[in-house]
Amino acid sequence: MAAAERVFELLDEQLAVEDRPGAGELASFSDVLAFEQVSFDYGAGAVLREVSFTARRGEVVAIVGPSGAGKSTLVNLIPRFYDVTAGKITLDNKDIRDHTLSSLRAQIGMVTQEIVLFNDTVADNIAYGMPGADEKVLKQVAEKAHALGFIKELPRGFQTRIGEGGIRLSGGQRQRIAIARALMKDAPLLILDEATSSLDTESEREVQAALETLMRDRTTIVIAHRLSTVYRADRILVLDEGRLVEEGKHEELLAKNGVYRRLYDLQFKDE
Repeated sequence: MAAAERVFELLDEQLAVEDRPGAGELASFSDVLAFEQVSFDYGAGAVLREVSFTARRGEVVAIVGPSGAGKSTLVNLIPRFYDVTAGKITLDNKDIRDHTLSSLRAQIGMVTQEIVLFNDTVADNIAYGMPGADEKVLKQVAEKAHALGFIKELPRGFQTRIGEGGIRLSGGQRQRIAIARALMKDAPLLILDEATSSLDTESEREVQAALETLMRDRTTIVIAHRLSTVYRADRILVLDEGRLVEEGKHEELLAKNGVYRRLYDLQFKDE
């Protein structure tokens, strides 16, 4: 009974983010993602303060900054895991809150530090939300994600159950399953929070190669943990204490000798 009470308390919770009355379907993302004077507050002080930038179709925009600068919060606002406190985020010049959550999130693929995998087959984890996916397509996306090799070596290949959270796979294998899932979804807007720092060198190379395939021809917002990601970016946004303090390319930001230069010296220089 005590457990049932807790379950029903959770079911009765009001959603913090819901569709607006009259929200329409977002058919497709074709041009530009824009943050316009965006601020956000969890309730204990501002985490983001008047952040403005744009990302055009096909661009890679890297976000760097010290711990606690608001990087993860910024990317979590795009699929509306939270709603902005002030300002607005637009897709193709229309406020994302004017679209239904389901149609907005259908345009977004995510690969984050915490990979969510289920105690199900490899095939069902890759094609999550797409029952009856074509086996030929599964193999194609697995190959692009540099995952086909290890999947073939599993006891039942694509039909192998991987355990809760993918416990029967290595960290690098779990990441590549998540990348294959994002490729399967084929969304035009991609959010990456890379998690390669805990991987061995061989796994890290495989995951980085898979990420490069995934980012191709997509608008990508990436929290950058590695210099290779920063180099690849069309623009770099530097957050500090919730504010966008610098913006530009790698060489331009180094020349400014500001926050980015300090981060580079601390985090990237050894690479």
